[in-house]
Amino acid sequence: MVKATLSSSEDYLWTYIQQHIDDIANMSIIKLSEQANVSTATIVRTMKKKGYNGFTSFKQQLIQKNKNNTQFAFLNQVDQEIKSAVLKNQHEVNNTLENLDIGIVEDSIQKIKDAHKVYIFARGFSEFIAKEMTLKLQLLGKNCEIHDDPNIIKPISKQIMNHDVLILITLNGETAELVQAAKNAMQNNVTIITFTTNPNGTILQFSDLVFLGYKSPISYFPDYEVHSRLPLNILVRILLDAYAIRSPHLLS
Repeated sequence: MVKATLSSSEDYLWTYIQQHIDDIANMSIIKLSEQANVSTATIVRTMKKKGYNGFTSFKQQLIQKNKNNTQFAFLNQVDQEIKSAVLKNQHEVNNTLENLDIGIVEDSIQKIKDAHKVYIFARGFSEFIAKEMTLKLQLLGKNCEIHDDPNIIKPISKQIMNHDVLILITLNGETAELVQAAKNAMQNNVTIITFTTNPNGTILQFSDLVFLGYKSPISYFPDYEVHSRLPLNILVRILLDAYAIRSPHLLS
């Protein structure tokens, strides 16, 4: 197959790349565009005419061909570290799905359907998940409200009735105000659905239905309490999707 002929700007770019080959593997397409003073579209077209899928493909092959070069070996190590981050998330997803109890999903759907009102409590980064859940349940016609202020959570939890449902979203299952809220709601015979990643969390002893996710022990922010909520996101999404699927039947 005859290779496509490079235009003058593409030929200039290819010459520039060859003259700066030691720096290319450490450049983003935006950086190369700025350095060579060409558009990113020109870079993409040049790579395709040279037989590569794109600029990233070109860099990967460049690193592979020069893997014994110490400079390129460092870049390959960086790539491996990024792959480790990807695998960490994959590991959390796989383990969370493997532990999922479909019976819990079914029971939760029915409890939410029968509830006069659904209350959702969350704190910290889990609030983002709670807000999405609240909105989607409301879109599905459910009377639902969210609370994330500890000064409001405690008194509200005492007012929830046994024909309502309380949903708690807590990564570690130990958030003090959520544990107290669970205790208060339990005294009123309220059904409590909990999303957590801690199989030994204090909150579990006050919960009726538990969605247990898997949290990786690896954190790329070890100095801060900002662990990934990916497992909780997955579990909440599964329940919401399942509830949406059943909604036409539930509402009929």
